[in-house]
Amino acid sequence: MSFASRASYNPNRRLGSVQSVDGVQRNRAGSKARQVAVGRDEAYSYALRVALLHYLLQPRKKRKEYVNAPKPVARTHTTSVGDLMKELVPTGSSSSIKLPHGFRHSLEKRMSGVLQGIEKLPGYNDPPVKRTFAEAYTAFTAKDFQKSIDKDRKVEGLILIFYSNASKAQSRGKAPDDHSWKPLVDRHLAMFIRLLTSILKDTGGERDRPELVARLTTLEKKLLTNDQNLFLDTGQNDHSFVETDIPLTYDVKDMQMVQVVARMFDVPHSQVQTDLDANISTWTEEAALKDFKTYQFRLSSNMAGTLRRQDFDVDEAFEEWKHKEGPHLAKIFAEILTVRPDLRKSSTSGNEKALPARPQSWYGEDQSYADIGKMLSSPESGALGFDQSVSLGSLSLEDSSSIRSVDEPNYTFIPPDPRAVYKAILQHTMAYDLAHSEAPLSEESADLHVELSAMWRIPQFSRSVVFLEVATRKFLDQEMPPEQFYECFDLIKSPMSEPKKPSLIQMYTTALSDIDPSRWTLTDFAGYQQCLRDAHEALLRDLFSIMMRCYEEKPPTVGVVMAILNDHIYPDPAFSQRSEDARAYSQTLENGLRKQATLAYRKILDTKIPPSQEEWEFGHVVDLGKAVVSLAERIKKRYRKNPEIKGVSPFKVLVESIFPSFEEDALDLIKRVLDVAKQRDEEIDLKDGFALYKELVEIRKIHVESLPGKPFAFDIENLLDGFVWRWIKNAEERMKAFVEEAIKQDQFKVRTHKPDDIPTDAERHSVSILDTFALFNQTVDQIFRFEWGDEVHHARFMTALAKGFATGIGRYCEVVEQQFSREMDRQTAQEALAASKTTQEKFLQYAKDTWNTKERIEPFQFMPESFVKFNNVEWAMQELDKLGKTMDVDRCAEIIRQTDGAKQAIKKPAKYMFTIKIVEAEDLKACDPNGFSDPYVVLCDEYQKRLAKTRVISKNLSPRWDESIDITVSGALNIIATIWDYDTFGDHDFVGRTSLKLDPIHFGDYLPREFWLDLDTQGRLLLRVSMEGERDDIQFHFAKAFRHLKRTERDMVRKITDKLTPHINASLSPEALRSLLNRGLAASMVSLWKKRQSNAPPATAADIQNALQPLFDYFNDNFAIMKQTLTDATLQHVMTRLWKEVLIAIESLLVPPLSDKPSTQKSLTQAEMDVVYRWLEMLFAFFNAKDAATGEVLGVPADKLKSPKWHEIASLNFFYFDSTENLIRTSERMAAANVQRAQQQQQALRGGASFANNRLSAPPTFGASHSAFGSLGTIRRGKSILVNTNLGTMRRAKEEKRKEAQADPSDDMILRILRMRPEAAGYLKDRQRQKERMAASQMAQMIVSQSVNQTYNAGPAFGGALYGRGNLPNRR
Repeated sequence: MSFASRASYNPNRRLGSVQSVDGVQRNRAGSKARQVAVGRDEAYSYALRVALLHYLLQPRKKRKEYVNAPKPVARTHTTSVGDLMKELVPTGSSSSIKLPHGFRHSLEKRMSGVLQGIEKLPGYNDPPVKRTFAEAYTAFTAKDFQKSIDKDRKVEGLILIFYSNASKAQSRGKAPDDHSWKPLVDRHLAMFIRLLTSILKDTGGERDRPELVARLTTLEKKLLTNDQNLFLDTGQNDHSFVETDIPLTYDVKDMQMVQVVARMFDVPHSQVQTDLDANISTWTEEAALKDFKTYQFRLSSNMAGTLRRQDFDVDEAFEEWKHKEGPHLAKIFAEILTVRPDLRKSSTSGNEKALPARPQSWYGEDQSYADIGKMLSSPESGALGFDQSVSLGSLSLEDSSSIRSVDEPNYTFIPPDPRAVYKAILQHTMAYDLAHSEAPLSEESADLHVELSAMWRIPQFSRSVVFLEVATRKFLDQEMPPEQFYECFDLIKSPMSEPKKPSLIQMYTTALSDIDPSRWTLTDFAGYQQCLRDAHEALLRDLFSIMMRCYEEKPPTVGVVMAILNDHIYPDPAFSQRSEDARAYSQTLENGLRKQATLAYRKILDTKIPPSQEEWEFGHVVDLGKAVVSLAERIKKRYRKNPEIKGVSPFKVLVESIFPSFEEDALDLIKRVLDVAKQRDEEIDLKDGFALYKELVEIRKIHVESLPGKPFAFDIENLLDGFVWRWIKNAEERMKAFVEEAIKQDQFKVRTHKPDDIPTDAERHSVSILDTFALFNQTVDQIFRFEWGDEVHHARFMTALAKGFATGIGRYCEVVEQQFSREMDRQTAQEALAASKTTQEKFLQYAKDTWNTKERIEPFQFMPESFVKFNNVEWAMQELDKLGKTMDVDRCAEIIRQTDGAKQAIKKPAKYMFTIKIVEAEDLKACDPNGFSDPYVVLCDEYQKRLAKTRVISKNLSPRWDESIDITVSGALNIIATIWDYDTFGDHDFVGRTSLKLDPIHFGDYLPREFWLDLDTQGRLLLRVSMEGERDDIQFHFAKAFRHLKRTERDMVRKITDKLTPHINASLSPEALRSLLNRGLAASMVSLWKKRQSNAPPATAADIQNALQPLFDYFNDNFAIMKQTLTDATLQHVMTRLWKEVLIAIESLLVPPLSDKPSTQKSLTQAEMDVVYRWLEMLFAFFNAKDAATGEVLGVPADKLKSPKWHEIASLNFFYFDSTENLIRTSERMAAANVQRAQQQQQALRGGASFANNRLSAPPTFGASHSAFGSLGTIRRGKSILVNTNLGTMRRAKEEKRKEAQADPSDDMILRILRMRPEAAGYLKDRQRQKERMAASQMAQMIVSQSVNQTYNAGPAFGGALYGRGNLPNRR
């Protein structure tokens, strides 16, 4: 029967055999028999008997005694081989016991050791012994004999062959009537049998074949009956000393186990000695032998006094147990006969009484079967169980109402009810051990109970169950702590270690859990179930008591209780529990925990919150929250391994009980504190607000995790966001001051560990920018550390911070650029010398400069501090890009856009940003004696506040600046543009002035426009104006910050390149070109006169290269200075800008600026063109700086050098010498293609999506509505501030512009060539009129589209005819 089905098994057959006697069915209620408890004296008496028997059966100790030489005595010997076989195979035995496999090999090895003299057993080194064993070894190693032994494996054959060969060896050379050698044969045969026994013990035969070992031991003793012990056989004739047994003293002091019994029952040794002396004649080995013979007889006859068939659930279990009892009984007989050989022939058959009419069991039959039957027949129980008031150990045979035999077993050492007496003794020993040691059972006590079980034949499973019954009772009576109770379960469920002396108990080393319960007795199984139920009920009571204290600071642990339940009670198939009982207990436990949680919170509330409301502060709420969180975390940590106890989570119950109460109390406390602060007109400390938020967030996390279906009591973010806004406002207020102070404290030096170290790129920026971005990052980190739960709030916080960062960066750029400008505009040594001259000396210098057209340019000495400022700006862009990624700018903008929706789109900006680009001027007044001017533009507002100043363009009446500024306005603003002529000495000359009104109403469509403004003297100025709404958007603020940095960087680069541009213009000027080709006017005249040649000699390649060598040397000198301080990125930026200046200078040599008027500039000759393009090639190679050996580019990459301007100059050579007619036809063809492409774009605009999705920036398909005279190309998108959101968008916009410039064919270069052809003057005017008509048509179409799609407009769109020359837009 399997273990799993044991709990539901119903043994009806067994119940019927007990309850139905003589055809009368026994009543369940009347089945209880009178219980007779085992008294202390009875238990003590039987324990003492077994302890005494243990003493009697111990091997006798030996001692050496001196004796006189004995007289020779006649020694007996074995008369025949048949006598030996009778001893080995007793009469009635069917067959002999076979030897284990491989035994022959072990025997041959040991006999070989005897012959070699290495045998460890004593007595085998005598020559006669070796001679006999040699004779037998020869016979054993014969092939036929080996096959026979391997097949039969019988010990009789070995003994017979050895006996035969021993007789042969010892009789050899003796007279026929000499029989003195025969005792020696017996002696050698005994030594051979001893060797066989030793081999069997070494191979486990004592455990597997105990009967064979016992027979061999008996035979050995018989052979040595009339001989001395083998251990004293030294082969000598001197026998003065002999070894004799030490006689027993029968004193308690010599009886170790008797002393244990005395301690357990607390009996003095004197009393124990008296008891022993009184019963020494009765408690003998003979009585023990009689008991076991009687037990053996009753067991085989299924009589009372042993376990019987009806004690087991299945017959197979009884037969198995009965079969295994035989070898153990044989060992017991052997032990008794070993110490008392004289009892071999004794017989106890005459002492047995007649067989009873009906067999009886060891256990109290009526009581046990009645109680078991009651449990099995109860429909309400799924498992066996007894009445709790009935003790299984007290089942007795003395029930007068039972039907039993008058014949009772008459044992001396075995009690009438061994299980009950064993249990009674165990109760005493366990009580003693618990009081005197930490283990439930000491080693001495365990040995005593092993001896009791062996002598009383108590099965191993019964021993374990009785042990658990006693332990359970001790636990119920609170005499045993849970830890030791757990240890008791481990003891019975763990296998026992193999003892030195083989145990006489069946399955002694087997754990109870490894023994199939179907092999148990019914009484043991029922008792085991009752133990589990009793333990379960007690453990649940203890568990409830412990859990009611779980919210205390240091509660008792439930670990041991739960370990017993989970490890030993619930997994056991013998235990069963009704599901409704489990649910009821869980509900009771949960209700109790809720009550305790409420009490715990009330205690915290009384401790942390003052009774007076006027004293309440945020700190009190924080303390209350910390206490609640601390309690929750402590409970969570405490029960992290076992979150639920009996289906109830202490942590969840705590959260469900106290968190809603805390949330309601916290809200009331916070509102009250805020109201009091408002009444007192006080501000609560920001730290208190942040600490409160942090604590509330922690509580909300626990709330969300533990109570997913229940929302938090209030919105923490909406309640406390005012503290964050106050903190952000304070950060914004100190941002500007911090930046200014950082700049003031900065010396703008590179940072190196040692003065002589070469700084790395990371060390080439100074501390002011480091401190500034450290402040930015710390501010952002603080917001992130808040872990704000509302993403919309978080996005708005980031937007506000971005605005502050943009302000701080704008201020940094402003101050640093001012310092940079002062450093770059300082007077050179030559200028300082000229300023100190008198008026007459200045006049003479002017005359000299006028006569000498070749101006001598001195190199500019750059300051390292200036370059560090430049590095700071470049590094700031990298850090601002990282900061944008950290803040997740796009995500924040998207969140706000989704939240605000259309409400944001119709919101009218409070401020507007105008971007004014000063493009170029035409036909300026000449102010210098050389017929040119050095113009620059100054922009001021109507209050004469300077807004911007451009760089100086030397010797040019049609200069091109391409410089932009941003102006933020809230209403209309008039700007005044004044052009001045830069003079090195004296005041600067006035060139002309014009004005423009910037009115947001006129730019309501947010489209960029271009204005040609006439100067009040002569000439005109081109301004390109666009407007964007100043808005509170994180992308806008970041773009604004990037624009600050980018324009500051651009202005710094421009100021640096302006110092080098004069040398570039001088080296690439028409004068330098003519000087190269003419070799100087005077030199050429002399050469022509001498050689009578009509043409000057052509310039060689060396001449062309030498012409630019001073420029290259000048570049190298300045680049070497820059290399010491600038980073690689900023140096490349400067070189790229210088390359642009080089291209502008080359372009000015080839063609005049774009205009609708003819130019006075003459076309170059073919020789001049060749020189110019050779210069372009040399300059390209110089700026690219490609290593000839490795191919590594050390300068500007080729893709950057091949800019759109470079492509225009490279393509100019294809049209330069073409006829005017062909140029006009080519220009018209390009213009027609551009017009067609513009019309296609307009149609796509009308049929496509509206461009008015974002009213705060220019539409993506529109650009300048009125370009200067040039190609009738598509209207490109004006540059919006949002293209500067981060470095990625800036790079993409730049690449798109580059691709558009290269992909969009333009006839600008052709028109510039036509300006040098007087016959093309009419075509230029026609193109101007065509251009104005095209621009007007495009603007009209844009206004119509905007009128259809716009969502709001503060005024009418800026209209068409207001773009005439010198006109300003009308305001309606």
